[in-house]
Amino acid sequence: MAINSNTVESSREELFNDIFANEGGEAFTVGFSAESVEALIEVLADLDDPPRVRLMTEESVLKALRSEFELASMAAELVAAEALSLRTTDEPFENALVITEKTMISVIPSERTVAGLVSDDGEFVDAVAERWRNVWEAGTEFGLRTPAWSQVADSLTTEFGADMEADFEAMIRAVATPRGTESALDEVEVSVLAAAKHEKMLYDVSTWGEDVGVASRATFSRVKNRLEDQGLIETEKEPIEVGRPRLRLLLGDERLREANAEELASVAGSLLSTTGA
Repeated sequence: MAINSNTVESSREELFNDIFANEGGEAFTVGFSAESVEALIEVLADLDDPPRVRLMTEESVLKALRSEFELASMAAELVAAEALSLRTTDEPFENALVITEKTMISVIPSERTVAGLVSDDGEFVDAVAERWRNVWEAGTEFGLRTPAWSQVADSLTTEFGADMEADFEAMIRAVATPRGTESALDEVEVSVLAAAKHEKMLYDVSTWGEDVGVASRATFSRVKNRLEDQGLIETEKEPIEVGRPRLRLLLGDERLREANAEELASVAGSLLSTTGA
């Protein structure tokens, strides 16, 4: 255990790193807010050997996680590695808690700092752990419905090359926004714009997106239509031997064609905001 006494840090990330960096075995995390869930996922993702963490919190918090593609895909990576499992319950949460084999830590945020208040009374810790273990067993498993980040990156590289994967990753990171605000671009729009930057076929990128679990081909088609209507992309028909011609995606605005990946995401977001898309 990395902390065994009350600790005050400047952020949740610092506190959770203190708690989990040298923690083996299993830990329960209970009643976390959206901000704490985000910090927990980022800390666990950075650890070479994270503990196995059971996260139980309100369903609304985990549903909000689904809407943040990069964070959700990081969580999916941890779930796939059996370092994280997610459940919800209707049981009320009095406090945000981290429960390990020997300690219980209450997570108490303030305006500028966050405290970890530690109890190592064996009988008390065992009683709290037993309570939440029973709640966990009766809880509902939560599915992220988001592909793991490595799956997305590896499949992009395989299907379209390392350059497009790098641009997709840079754009996803560029559109990340502070919690509580809405990004101008989502993961499907980023995928279509990255494909247009590299002049890929709509059929190919939408098939990839459906296969990997980003979104359905119908969703990709709707996004393509919207971006084309707003002038962000253009399409060229490519004849094939059998069937209707397929569409090659191209960037439709000079400002987008001249931008690198990070700038492209920013400019595209501004254009969409201006046009009210």
